[in-house]
Amino acid sequence: MADAYSGGTIEADHLCVLVHGLWGNPNHMANVAKALRDQYPKDKVHILVAKRNSGSFTYDGIELGGERVCLEIEEELELIKSKGGNIKKLSIVGYSLGGLVARYAIGLLSARGVLDALECKNFTAFASPFLGVRTPLRGWSNQIWNVLGARTLCMSGRQLFGIDKFRDTGKPLLAVLADPNSIFMSGLAKFERRTLYCNIINDLSAVYYTTGISKMDPFTDLSSVKVNFLKGYQDVILDPSNPVSPKTAKEPESLSAAARRWTQRMPFILWLTIFIPVGLVAFFINAGVQTIRSSRRVKLHEKGLAGIKVEGYRVNLWIKEIREAVEDAYENLNSSQNQQYLGLSEDDGDDNADDSDSAATRGLLALERKQSHPHFPTLALAPYQFNAIQALDKLGWRKYPVWIHKARHSHAAIIVRMERKGFEEGWVVLKHWAQDEFLA
Repeated sequence: MADAYSGGTIEADHLCVLVHGLWGNPNHMANVAKALRDQYPKDKVHILVAKRNSGSFTYDGIELGGERVCLEIEEELELIKSKGGNIKKLSIVGYSLGGLVARYAIGLLSARGVLDALECKNFTAFASPFLGVRTPLRGWSNQIWNVLGARTLCMSGRQLFGIDKFRDTGKPLLAVLADPNSIFMSGLAKFERRTLYCNIINDLSAVYYTTGISKMDPFTDLSSVKVNFLKGYQDVILDPSNPVSPKTAKEPESLSAAARRWTQRMPFILWLTIFIPVGLVAFFINAGVQTIRSSRRVKLHEKGLAGIKVEGYRVNLWIKEIREAVEDAYENLNSSQNQQYLGLSEDDGDDNADDSDSAATRGLLALERKQSHPHFPTLALAPYQFNAIQALDKLGWRKYPVWIHKARHSHAAIIVRMERKGFEEGWVVLKHWAQDEFLA
């Protein structure tokens, strides 16, 4: 399906690369490609939908995935050139985990000199967990969910939960991706426009704080805020300059409204009660199988036996210093965790600290407490996440909060990942991106 919109003619001078997410395949990006193609014909924009990371290959980690995408882009550029084309501009779009994979590929492309010959136009991420997927928790719940939960998604899981130590850095890969001195940040800085679309509710895979690169979540109680929509995109896309305002007084919920709310939730609660145990069994069995398979693929890759000459992609990282049931089970387990906030004092404990004895860590957390907004308190993030927010925000982003009303699975709906009733609001998002945000 995605192939119907991919490719281009030799007249096209702009290559746009689409990268799908965890458990994904190229067809997940079909409607993203369609939205772009509706605005730009094949003689204007050449579309490449990345294929090498399909299905369970997404378990293999952000690094390996990024190397595969980098190779695909280089191969496509060479193929276009061999046919007489001349690509002058590059845009990259990532969805979910694909946003992180794309950022890794961008760093490699920059280090290998590929970006030097191109005009870098757009980097766009739809619902991408740039701060990882660990739920802001403290105490025993932090250890059980964020540490044990990370070990069910192979290498990608360890990296998404921030429990890995990337190469010889001693840091999680997510921290390295956001290090101001890394090739990943210098490469990302080359793009003229960096755009985020992030769900404010019902995203069971990647909640707002991580997709919106934010230390707070002003959307946890929508009844306590006034939501401001972007003109022309009412009810779906919020005004990025002023998404919400605190209400002066919260009106008490009527008994009839409360009854309606609980009635609407009952089918979902019953679904959790009946089907989650079955789904979890399937999830953990699959996790074990995929871990073994992924480990084998990674070993072959490291030995250069998986179709990629790995030594060509293990560049210096620094610029200043030389499937559905399984997915649903994971998402619902993830969404059962409620976000927590930093304590008012050090006495409350900070179990998220990477190094609780570090003076720098204690100082950082104390500063975050001091700067916490009275209406929107600071989430109980890990120190590397606070540092990532600060570094990434310095690059400058156009951030669009999205409110999908008609679907409980907004993570898929935001890009209309499949043709399903209730996903039509995602077309509003894709139209905005292709028509108003994408720089040709």
